Amino acid sequence: MWAEAMAAPDLRAQLDSLLLQLLGDLEELEAKRAALNARVEEGWLSLSKARYNMGAKSVGPLQYASRMEPQVRVGTSEAQDALQKFWLVRAGTQTPEEVGPREAAFLPPALRRRKGLTRTPEPDPSPAPQDPLNWFGILVPHSLRQAQASFREGLQLAADMASLQSRINEGRSQVRGLQEKLKQLEPRAA
Repeated sequence: MWAEAMAAPDLRAQLDSLLLQLLGDLEELEAKRAALNARVEEGWLSLSKARYNMGAKSVGPLQYASRMEPQVRVGTSEAQDALQKFWLVRAGTQTPEEVGPREAAFLPPALRRRKGLTRTPEPDPSPAPQDPLNWFGILVPHSLRQAQASFREGLQLAADMASLQSRINEGRSQVRGLQEKLKQLEPRAA
């Protein structure tokens, strides 16, 4: 009985610290949402300025490349504490999962195979992607570059927000678990 009475204040202190962490995370999430909205709004405004400067037909879907390749991918991982983390992977960079099989392609043929026909190395199937600003000409207005930078910052903020939301969800489940433990201890303590 004495151990249960001592466990309740410890659980309350743990619950308090967890709630403070959760409130801090929620505040950070709200700040990142406001920043994301500002970046997206800034990007659209810069894009409209570029359309005004270059002409409505110079900045539009007709200038898009016929075959588009993504500049960025979202990487995910799950940590030991079941938290998912999200980050952006720029085109041309490799994640740790991708490095293994491709390393063999960089070894000289003599080291890989000593007998048989020698083959010419295959070209990399994914060359470095072209900058999408080049679709609109060589000398693009500064506002178009600003729009691209704003949208890139927005993508980074979105990945940060997804990681933060995962941490908030995990914190909420921990708070619920501690509240259930306290409910089970309190009727016994009374």
